[in-house]
Amino acid sequence: MKKNHSLLFAMAAILLLGSCNNQGLKKTKSGLSYKIISDKKNPVVKKGQFIKITFSQVLQDFTKKKKDSVMMSSDMGLPAYVPIDTAVQDNYSPSEIFHLLRKGDSAVVVMRADSIESKYKRLPPFLSKKDRLVLTLKVLDVFDNEDAVQKDRTVEVDKLHAKQSKEIENYLAKNNIQATKTEKGTYVKIDNPGDGSAVDSGKLVSVIYTGKLFPSGKIFESNDSQGKEPIKFVVGKRTIIPGWDDGLRLFKKGGKGTLYLPAFMAYDADPGPGRTQYENLIFDVQVVDVADAPAEKPDSLRKMPAPRRK
Repeated sequence: MKKNHSLLFAMAAILLLGSCNNQGLKKTKSGLSYKIISDKKNPVVKKGQFIKITFSQVLQDFTKKKKDSVMMSSDMGLPAYVPIDTAVQDNYSPSEIFHLLRKGDSAVVVMRADSIESKYKRLPPFLSKKDRLVLTLKVLDVFDNEDAVQKDRTVEVDKLHAKQSKEIENYLAKNNIQATKTEKGTYVKIDNPGDGSAVDSGKLVSVIYTGKLFPSGKIFESNDSQGKEPIKFVVGKRTIIPGWDDGLRLFKKGGKGTLYLPAFMAYDADPGPGRTQYENLIFDVQVVDVADAPAEKPDSLRKMPAPRRK
């Protein structure tokens, strides 16, 4: 339900801001347009406190030649925790209004690209002069210190990880796939466990793989073709995404199977092969060799598998 409410609020905000005159919006000293929706039942936040917010930022084009696009959203992952400082700088950013908020408030902030360029003398590459960024947010809670923030964030992280794992489990059940879940949370389908040396910490492992997006199964990268070299890494050195370091330990040399990685065992909050945050991923893997690690430094080994960036 929270996700639906967030999306509905974002849609309402976009409709509210549909006209160019921004009727009903206030302005900060720097010219930032905003609107706060509040029942004023709770006190205004104080310096040193933290607000917990859900948010969505949409890129709009004044000329309407481009479709609106969501740049970032807490619906994809975690809420944000923002420190409050009453010494507000006129920096043409959402931080100008945070000290005005209360628990339960919603807000809309509009940043015009031409104003950003005027303030900072340049534009980010994803913006043109006719664009504007519309941020919608809701204040879920207010905390007095960092310890309280960390405690709450831990709960939110656990909920997100459980959601990602459930998505994998639903996919496996729907497709009648039998997989073993490791203690850390990787799902491993073993077609052939292998019969050579075991994959373990300190071993140099050579792997043929095909990476696929979840749940579409679309291939984003593979070295499973003639002329391509296996990827090599030392297990336990953190030079590979966590799901590989974890899931491949169920195999020996010659082993073959599939790793189903919840996002927290892949790229987590970093954009993954599908160019979004919190992506679950699938890897078909074949362990072609397991050997003692060479004396050379781990930095000389190739790091985590990643899609080609075009």
